[in-house]
Amino acid sequence: MEFHLVDILVFVAFVVAVLLVGTLKSRHEKDSESYFLAGRGLSWWLIGFSLIAANISTEQFVGMSGQAADYVGIAIASYEWMAAITLVCVAFFFLPKFLRAGIYTIPEFLEYHYNEAARSLMALFTMVVYVGVTIAAVIYSGALMITTLFPSVSLAAGSWLIGVIAAIYVVSGGLKACAWADLIQGSALIVGGGVILVLALDALGASRVEELTTTADVQGLADDAGGWAKLIALNGDKLHMVLPAGDLILPWTALVVGLWIPNFYYWGLNQYIVQRTLGSHSLAHGQKGIVFAAALKLLIPFAIVFPGIAAFNLYAGDMAEAALSDQQIESSNEQAVSRFRELSTTPTDTGDLRLFAFDRAWAERNPELSLQIATWNDGVRARASERGATPETTRLLGYKYDTAFGLLVRKLVPEGTGLQGFILAALLGAVVSSLASMLNAASTIFTMDLYRKYLRPAASQGQLVLTGRICVGVFMAIGAGIAPLLGDPDFGGIFTYIQEFQGFISPGILAVFVFGLLVKRAAPICGVVGLLANPLIYLVLKQLLPNLAFLDRMAVSFGCVLLMMSIVTKLRPRTTPLATPPVPRIELVSSPLAKTVGIAVVVVTLCLYALFW
Repeated sequence: MEFHLVDILVFVAFVVAVLLVGTLKSRHEKDSESYFLAGRGLSWWLIGFSLIAANISTEQFVGMSGQAADYVGIAIASYEWMAAITLVCVAFFFLPKFLRAGIYTIPEFLEYHYNEAARSLMALFTMVVYVGVTIAAVIYSGALMITTLFPSVSLAAGSWLIGVIAAIYVVSGGLKACAWADLIQGSALIVGGGVILVLALDALGASRVEELTTTADVQGLADDAGGWAKLIALNGDKLHMVLPAGDLILPWTALVVGLWIPNFYYWGLNQYIVQRTLGSHSLAHGQKGIVFAAALKLLIPFAIVFPGIAAFNLYAGDMAEAALSDQQIESSNEQAVSRFRELSTTPTDTGDLRLFAFDRAWAERNPELSLQIATWNDGVRARASERGATPETTRLLGYKYDTAFGLLVRKLVPEGTGLQGFILAALLGAVVSSLASMLNAASTIFTMDLYRKYLRPAASQGQLVLTGRICVGVFMAIGAGIAPLLGDPDFGGIFTYIQEFQGFISPGILAVFVFGLLVKRAAPICGVVGLLANPLIYLVLKQLLPNLAFLDRMAVSFGCVLLMMSIVTKLRPRTTPLATPPVPRIELVSSPLAKTVGIAVVVVTLCLYALFW
């Protein structure tokens, strides 16, 4: 991709506008409440756009569009459409309780329902996952986008570039700077994604059917059919929400239970998301902002998922070339082939039931071996059926699916119009916005839950703000160091990587909060028991049942933790009253308008599921 002068000017103007708005709106943030919670004065429209901007990053543009280009298709949109329903629930169930408690952080809430140990344990777990998983993954996804558009830039250099920019951004102004900058960046993300969808559909409409890649039967599809008609006809196998129960990414069973767990954790208990609502001007503003974000979530799959599906039709050949030049994919494929040869020369009654899945590009490059593997897979399925077992699956990749969105940008956005500069600025803004939110949240948790609580209880407001800013730099450096390692295919793609490792904490955290809110006599020790038990349960399930989808592992872990806390409470129920939180300083009147719009959002979401079921 080569930039023209107009693209450079648009890009620079966008970045400068974001930095100026964020800095000017937050230049007086000197105390901890102003820096970490924007002085509890955010309006509903700021909250809504900020929630979307904090959530949507190249993690979605790269990871989600990549899985849409793969076999998963529109099923991956469940992360967005189910989130719309989840947000409505958060607005009217979680938010009133959090604002009434006047908390800075989500871990702080556990101290009022359980004890200090539960608060500290959640703070520690959350920080580790933020720095080692989510921050690193967002940096990686941004760096991958840069290397896709500019191949001369290394993944490591892109990671540090993204990290440094984000660190400077968040240190300058705290949450209020993030919120005002998000107003620009959130709008740009939705507009930019919409532009890419239109360009992708135009490209499909202008292409001959025989030039497009598809696994569907397209007999009778005319070359002059519209882009949307071709998208539907070419991808019939990808335009449904239900995947088999044995699928490792998004089985249909996850839609019933498993996917709700990361959704409620992410939108209701995740510090870098909830921090915006904790800074709301009032309960009504917070609820209207969350419901506004829920309505915007309905649009996100049209800006990310559908373009990802179209990218495979248009540029499957480029994805295949990218896979050939990716040493990590080739190394993973070689290991899988070696494992297949080992198993295929040993007796079939050894008990190792393993399938070797491969895509079209890999089969075309390895025709004889793919036939051997197909025969082997038939035998494995037969033996698994006889034993009533579920075989494990190893994938052989011929496409690098995570390049889907980058290819659309590089090949479809017209040059010399300024649109390339705008799209790149919006994508960079997505990374910076999400990363800034995560860095701010992680620094808030360390400063308020650990530093002020145990290291410097008498710290001044200036010391608290300075500590938060130092943490931003440290956490960024760790994340940028980890990020280049995430290109390994063994992680299953960055989107799966994030969700998989969230499973070590999210079911336990959600179970502890739900149990504490619903069971008034919950034993104080339950918080610690639930938080410590979940990682162990999840790890045991991962080792003993590796072929169980991570979302199903989350569901089982969630149920086990609830059962354990129920037993503990039965044996040792609380005998003392709950701790009294400080008196809230904002208006706590619920919004009837938000409730009406929220119901409408839920109805529209259910209609979308019915349409694509």
